[in-house]
Amino acid sequence: MGYKLVLGEKAAVKVKGVEIGGKKPIVIAGPCSVESKDQLMEVAWAVKEAGAHVLRGGAFKPRTSPYSFQGLGVEGLKMLREAGDATGLPVISEVLDPRDVKLVAEYVDILQVGARNCQNFPLLREVGKAGIPVLIKRGFSITLEEYLCAVEYILLEGNDKVILCERGIRTFSDSSRFTLDIAAIPRLKDTSRFPVIADPSHAAGRRDLVLPLAKAALAAGADGIMVEVHPRPDEALSDGSQSLTVEQFRELMSELRRWNLV
Repeated sequence: MGYKLVLGEKAAVKVKGVEIGGKKPIVIAGPCSVESKDQLMEVAWAVKEAGAHVLRGGAFKPRTSPYSFQGLGVEGLKMLREAGDATGLPVISEVLDPRDVKLVAEYVDILQVGARNCQNFPLLREVGKAGIPVLIKRGFSITLEEYLCAVEYILLEGNDKVILCERGIRTFSDSSRFTLDIAAIPRLKDTSRFPVIADPSHAAGRRDLVLPLAKAALAAGADGIMVEVHPRPDEALSDGSQSLTVEQFRELMSELRRWNLV
């Protein structure tokens, strides 16, 4: 076994009054990318009113093609902070570069390490030094042991405010963008002391699958879900096909409450 520090007593991560890994699952919601102040504020107030607990929004975007929208950078972070302050929601955004960790940490309440950077060890050490909560997504081609070993890099820097996120792995199946590894949720909860959430949006790659995958993840014991929401997904600059409309997000929250999952 290549990890040691992930073991121990279960502990929730508390962020501005939101308890992740507590008695009730939480919902992180917002646009894949911060595109404008108006777009972000519209989504932020909508997800707040529907019952979301944390606002997400990408300012630095890791894209497969270098010609795709890369995010608004610092301006996007400023908008995200403003939206968080206005709604009272804690905010989370991804950091891509070890050199940007301190900068991003000035604007967000939770740092996100994306799937592509799950084994970017210099980045993991820097977010560990930042001292604020870190959500680390599982890489889409790594085992659970490799994933937990990556988490150890954060813990070795003295930061144990960690949230794990299963976001789908790459398999031979072509029915969705990735395959949500439902079994990983109880396994991670059994073999680590950290909250485990799921990202059905990235696993699905299509909005019609987000609700059933969210229900499956929560039924399997996930401590929360992260979903992408956009006021006009067909006009989104990134990941529009997997983003829920505002109305669809309201319906998702209503359905999850009906099943007593949030």
